[in-house]
Amino acid sequence: MLGAAGIMASQLDAGESTEQLGPHFPAKAKRVIHLFMNGGPYQGDLFDPKPALAKFAGTKPAGADLLTERPTGGLLPSPFKFRQCGESGLPVSELLPQLS
Repeated sequence: MLGAAGIMASQLDAGESTEQLGPHFPAKAKRVIHLFMNGGPYQGDLFDPKPALAKFAGTKPAGADLLTERPTGGLLPSPFKFRQCGESGLPVSELLPQLS
């Protein structure tokens, strides 16, 4: 099997690369704004209230007593309040007052 891969490697190098073919269609965009927002808020604090997490707040998760792990604290729900917003009723956190 490895011998066949070595023989076929020379044929793979001889083929056209995708870089030479160009794009599939002409680009329409003239400019791009790329936002890399490292360290943004956790989605659970914005759009996902997790009521079960609030129910078990302070309890230790199953399997948290491993000997190879540092001491694990209890479960911690989002400290922010949520309310239903828009026609869909999507829960949105108080962290986004313009959306909620």
